Amino acid sequence: MTRLPHQALALTILATLLAACNSAPTSSSVAHVPAKRPNILFIMADDLGYSDIGAFGGEIDTPNLDALARDGRLLGNHHTGPVCAITRAMLISGTDHHLVGMGSQGAPRDERRGAPGYEGYLTDNALSFANLLQDAGYHTYMAGKWHLGFGEGRGKTPDRWGFERSYALLPGAARNHFGNEASDARNYVEDGRHVQPGAGFYSTDFYTDKLIAYIDANRADGKPFFAYAAYTSPHWPLQVPEPWLSKYKGRYDAGYDAVRNARIERMKTLGVIPPGFTPWAGAPDAPTRAPASSNNGKPEARYVNALAGADKGHLDHGPGRVDKRWESLSPLEKKTQIRYMEIYAGMVDNLDHNIGRLVQHLKAIGEYDNTFILFQSDNGAEGWPVDGGADPKATDEANAAPDVYAKLGTDQVKRIQYGLRWAEVSAAPLRNVKSMPHEGGVSTPLIAKLPGQSQSVVGSARPVLREFTHVTDNAATFLALAGVTPPQQKAPADIDPATGIDRNANKVLYQGRAVFPISGTSLLPLLNGAALAPRGLPAAGEAYGRGYVFSADGRWKAVFVEPPHGPKDGHWQLYDIRLDRAENHDVAARHPEVVAQLVKRWQDYMARVGGVNPLRPASFY
Repeated sequence: MTRLPHQALALTILATLLAACNSAPTSSSVAHVPAKRPNILFIMADDLGYSDIGAFGGEIDTPNLDALARDGRLLGNHHTGPVCAITRAMLISGTDHHLVGMGSQGAPRDERRGAPGYEGYLTDNALSFANLLQDAGYHTYMAGKWHLGFGEGRGKTPDRWGFERSYALLPGAARNHFGNEASDARNYVEDGRHVQPGAGFYSTDFYTDKLIAYIDANRADGKPFFAYAAYTSPHWPLQVPEPWLSKYKGRYDAGYDAVRNARIERMKTLGVIPPGFTPWAGAPDAPTRAPASSNNGKPEARYVNALAGADKGHLDHGPGRVDKRWESLSPLEKKTQIRYMEIYAGMVDNLDHNIGRLVQHLKAIGEYDNTFILFQSDNGAEGWPVDGGADPKATDEANAAPDVYAKLGTDQVKRIQYGLRWAEVSAAPLRNVKSMPHEGGVSTPLIAKLPGQSQSVVGSARPVLREFTHVTDNAATFLALAGVTPPQQKAPADIDPATGIDRNANKVLYQGRAVFPISGTSLLPLLNGAALAPRGLPAAGEAYGRGYVFSADGRWKAVFVEPPHGPKDGHWQLYDIRLDRAENHDVAARHPEVVAQLVKRWQDYMARVGGVNPLRPASFY
């Protein structure tokens, strides 16, 4: 039998898979598929920034992800939700988060509480790609962060959404990466049953062990598998074992700007961004909090929101936050800030080490060449404002005390995070961080490796793909690889007698349940050199009253952020995103007609997904 070269093998597999997924739908959701279907490994980091890994310009040692990037492709224009749970809802369902119960991260505390789409967990409106893969004969495994439902009840654990085996952290963050849980804690489940982490637990290592064990347990039956590595690293609390805890000592002594500028230069050298790219200059120095408006917190307050600014008499807003540049820090603050980033880098390095373990195991069992691997972060870099936005000087200087400093990053209850400025470094060269609708909040690194693909095909790195992609595309991609046609039968009408609205409008049937269909599009054509198919929803988003929307041709992006984090008058910012992806230049005043068109497009999007614009926008922090 003649052995195909890697390029021919990859093209042959893709041709077969594309033919399968484009074939006529059958009475079930499963189309004809080739005898040897690919495995799928999806790896999600938690709060990793755009430029943290080496392949995207970072100084952190990530040799395994860099090798995966050389074997596969970098996608440099990938988008997610602005926070963890919202992204994860779109990942599993393949459609907008408002449609499936996660309009916000958890149930909102304002007038939207109890509104459809704001249940705070994945609802029966969702279609899970894992269910469809399982129906098609795939083993489905998951280990790590779930964040789509907490506690008892239908649909709140991954085993109810098509995962055959799962070990999951239910809430959005671990109290301790070393599993230091209270005796009555119910944060972890295995296959839907509450468990406690045992001795020797470190989250990233443990989740890797679990996935390898799940994969090995069913190898003999020859069925393909889908494995979801939902790592909680490098999400706070910043903790990592040795040797990673000490490895980066001295690497960040030069401070924020020096590290960020070096990253940006490497990104240009690597081709991640063009040579002439102008990065965001960073937030201005804010050694004190900007004051709230005089009516803030009062019944008569009229808060600036996405649909009502100063032109409509809405002038109120909350306070700003302290966000100091390096030169505004005291020596003790610098000491602890350096240590935070050293620990963070160690967590990313350990994460890469564990990804390498997964890849090496696939090679050891002969499955690497038959596995599609996709890696991304769940949102932009975590910019949780230390001390709630007040001056963190007292906290940072207390952490510089020798007895406290020596224990930072170890197995301790004390929670530390690296704050806004290091998050700004992680997000380089883009504007803003997690929770924001600017590119630094909703753009993440994406690496894709096709079955049979390797760097030896061309002898050098492939160009970065710059087309807009979205996390809802992932589900469509997984199903296309497996040769599965998603459900298409229209759901029967279900008229609400009170409103006359059809509650099943735009839904399809899956096993007798009315669900919203996948609205993303498969990435396979793009990875094979062709154009992407249209998406079912516009490129737009909303969370906590902050929003963004792209024009249909991809040139313009409009963004709303409430003051004082956004414009004081509450206008929508406008960027020519093709020329200014770092969102440096707000051109709204020069193109009011474009702004008006895009705000209308955003309102149409909100109506389609059932989004409710809150009267008072506020970060999930």
